[in-house]
Amino acid sequence: MKFLKLVCLLFIVSLLVTSCKNESKQEIAIVDTANIYVKGTMDAELTSPPFVPAPVGNRSAKKLLVNMEIIEKEGTMTDGVQYLYWTFGGSVPGSFIRTRVGDLVEFTLSNHPDNKLPHNIDLHAVTGPGGGAESSFVAPGHEKTFSFKTLNPGLYVYHCATAPVGMHIANGMYGLILVEPEGGLPPVDKEYYIMQGDFYTKGATGERGLQPFDMTKAIKEDADYVVFNGAVNALTGDNAITANVGETVRLFVGNGGPNLTSSFHVIGEIFDNVHVEGGDLINKNVQTTSIPAGGAAIVDFKVEVPGTFILVDHAIFRAFNKGALGMLKVTGEEKKSLYSGVKQEGIYHPEGGTIQTMPETKETKEKVVAVVKEKSLLKKLKDGKQVYMNTCFACHQAEGQGIPNAFPPLAKSDYLNADVNRAIGIVLNGKTGEITVNGKKYNSVMTRQTLTEEEVADVMTYVYNSWGNNKTNVSIKMVQEVKNK
Repeated sequence: MKFLKLVCLLFIVSLLVTSCKNESKQEIAIVDTANIYVKGTMDAELTSPPFVPAPVGNRSAKKLLVNMEIIEKEGTMTDGVQYLYWTFGGSVPGSFIRTRVGDLVEFTLSNHPDNKLPHNIDLHAVTGPGGGAESSFVAPGHEKTFSFKTLNPGLYVYHCATAPVGMHIANGMYGLILVEPEGGLPPVDKEYYIMQGDFYTKGATGERGLQPFDMTKAIKEDADYVVFNGAVNALTGDNAITANVGETVRLFVGNGGPNLTSSFHVIGEIFDNVHVEGGDLINKNVQTTSIPAGGAAIVDFKVEVPGTFILVDHAIFRAFNKGALGMLKVTGEEKKSLYSGVKQEGIYHPEGGTIQTMPETKETKEKVVAVVKEKSLLKKLKDGKQVYMNTCFACHQAEGQGIPNAFPPLAKSDYLNADVNRAIGIVLNGKTGEITVNGKKYNSVMTRQTLTEEEVADVMTYVYNSWGNNKTNVSIKMVQEVKNK
């Protein structure tokens, strides 16, 4: 009897050992992505932000042909501010590349003949020297081809790695490459591509004209703009991403840097799933996720109620003063059981780069009157609108309607039209305390705006010549007279 028990025990142990060996072999087969069989060839679909190519799904591994062109081009950083971007595929961030694990990617990088500089590409998804940078250095008017196998699933950054590396990245040379696992990612209703970057200009934040890159500011990490998808307002207004109530949304979020870490947050939403640093680890029920420079994350969530949901870097001055702000507009029926209350559309908007301080009761003023040539009314209105959108828009809104019970209207404002000098003084010095505008009382704070005399004249002229006001043309001399009282 003891002999039979011993035989049975040995048989069971043998089965367990055999099973473990088989499981070990299976595990090795799954992990050994280098030997995944490549079947067929296909052209990669490349998309500009905020759009992404179609999901990989269940397709087999293939030879994937990626053709990307480097283009140096002038673009708009914000209204009135131009910047010379260096781009992969003509956009910042560069074209989104979607692959699956085991693909053999044949990558051709072309440098447009009109470009001034050589470039290359370092893809963090590549296992090889320089992430491809050593094989892709290319002069204007030339192209280079190299290939690599996608070994690890995840969301990866790519960027230029030509010296000085920081300058090439800071000028917009970054993007994302997704390597989906075998069988693809779980399906969702909407997918979008968002990438944060910090920019450094010779002029101050909001200073008009074509602004060149400033290496000194970049080294000090003193960014003038921190933006999503290459520009202020790239994801607001008509450029906002959209979804319908009840849909699941996936955001592929990257951070090109070159310097700053992103604290990515969607105001009014909670991330159901976050692929931490774009890898396999999934964190659930996340409010804000940290994305390092040169890193990425995949966030999924379901939109349950309608409204405008604001995307921000929660290092919050970057959002409201430097541009790291976007919008997800969700349409559909309200669900009062989930969220009830008065919706205030448009309360979250960039506040501009102007330094704002609390009003002071006493201030020493130096009486200096400079002789400045006045601009034409048309030019003042154009420049004044830019100052308004950068500085006043958040509180007083696009049509000067203000925000009920918070900030008074500027449109058809009896308070404004009654005394131009008083209005100029409020812009220069700020104001606290109760006022009555169009029969309604407001008791809030108007911060003192650090604007030049010319900017004050421009923005006041724009306001007075808009929305049914009295069409006063505010001169720099008028501003100086109020300032020197």
